[in-house]
Amino acid sequence: MNMTILQAGPLTTVQDRGRFGYMEYGITSSGVMDTLAYTQLVSLLENEPDAAVLEMTLMGAELVFDEDVCAAYTGADMQAVYDGRIPVERGHVYRIEKGHRLRFGMAKSGVRAYFAIAGTIEVPSVMGSRSTNLKCGLGGFEGRKLQNGDALPIRVRELSEAEQKRLLSKMISQPDYEREKTVRVILGPQKEMFAEEGVRTFLESPYTVSVESDRMGIRLEGEKVLAEGNTDIISDGIVSGSVQITTAGLPIVMMADHQTTGGYAKIATVIQEDLPILAQARSGDRIRFSQADLKKLQKHSPGGFLKKLCGGR
Repeated sequence: MNMTILQAGPLTTVQDRGRFGYMEYGITSSGVMDTLAYTQLVSLLENEPDAAVLEMTLMGAELVFDEDVCAAYTGADMQAVYDGRIPVERGHVYRIEKGHRLRFGMAKSGVRAYFAIAGTIEVPSVMGSRSTNLKCGLGGFEGRKLQNGDALPIRVRELSEAEQKRLLSKMISQPDYEREKTVRVILGPQKEMFAEEGVRTFLESPYTVSVESDRMGIRLEGEKVLAEGNTDIISDGIVSGSVQITTAGLPIVMMADHQTTGGYAKIATVIQEDLPILAQARSGDRIRFSQADLKKLQKHSPGGFLKKLCGGR
């Protein structure tokens, strides 16, 4: 059984939660940019928690199936239509019949949309994940973005009539993505390399998302962050959410396809919960950084990680 890509769009890839445990070998986790939209989609369709999905950027794909499927999409509003005339809303489950077309358009709100069937996309698992790592050319469908004419193998979950009826009645509300966003950060690990005025600028000034932003990082334009001196460091580890300050004094927030090490000082780290906000930030959006309240965060953090970070037991 296949899902055929009639029109691929500018950047459509197969992704899942990501590929973990290989950063020491220079292989980043990749995976979906917007973990919230992905989690909602998996829950909506009652799929396995690491099911493979399509991630579509700015403009979506046109798809056709060789078997009836139940399907849904979340994230950016790509004004999807079924059979060229029936609107397909985000966060709702639909029955897509064999041979009928599902087309996604330009993103009206947000940047990245996620599409899945009740089942999964059956591309091979590489290092424990089906996610596409474009830089390394591994995972996903032949390690690359999708192209017109690609036929992706799918596994459709068998549903009884009652199960299908229940699934088709489900919905999860989706956000309208604001053009002005605030994300929370934890200052450090190299905050001391920046002047007090620089830290204040970082926390109080609005930044604009650059057209050069991608899956590797969200590049920002605006007020320069003043440093105490040279901010070059011996390369050390990077995580998703690390905020590097370039030699030009501007922030870059590392995202899903970030390099595993870097030599720019990191003034802060965006908390994991707010990374989906940046994943849906489009060129021209305004971003502000707000210092996170660690005590509030530790109350809601699983496993007490932030409690340990704050010095608690």
